[in-house]
Amino acid sequence: MSTNLSDDEWSVLGDRTRRAIVERLAERPSAVGELADALPVTRPAVSQHLKVLKDAGLVTEQAAGTRRIYRLNPMGVAALRDQLDTFWNRALAGYADIAEQPTQQPTQQPTEDQPRPATPSTEEDS
Repeated sequence: MSTNLSDDEWSVLGDRTRRAIVERLAERPSAVGELADALPVTRPAVSQHLKVLKDAGLVTEQAAGTRRIYRLNPMGVAALRDQLDTFWNRALAGYADIAEQPTQQPTQQPTEDQPRPATPSTEEDS
């Protein structure tokens, strides 16, 4: 099971239903039926979404009698968090680099007293 999320694995969270499933599983582990009852999709659709999330390493399942209980995979979520932290830290470092650069003095605009620089003429100006 992969816990280092690639671009393809990030894309699994691009689906609104999968995000809703992840949000529900963050609250508590659930069976397919419980998830389907809370979402506007069928049980088979929830099962398909759970398979995609499981293949991405974000969800695990455990047999409980005849039911399967799904929960978030802490290692998968931690890998997601690590990548988000890395992205955020890089963005903040880039911002800090720019913010720490000395500011340049703005170029002075000519006033009415000062002559304006000549602009190159074109054939149309002649």
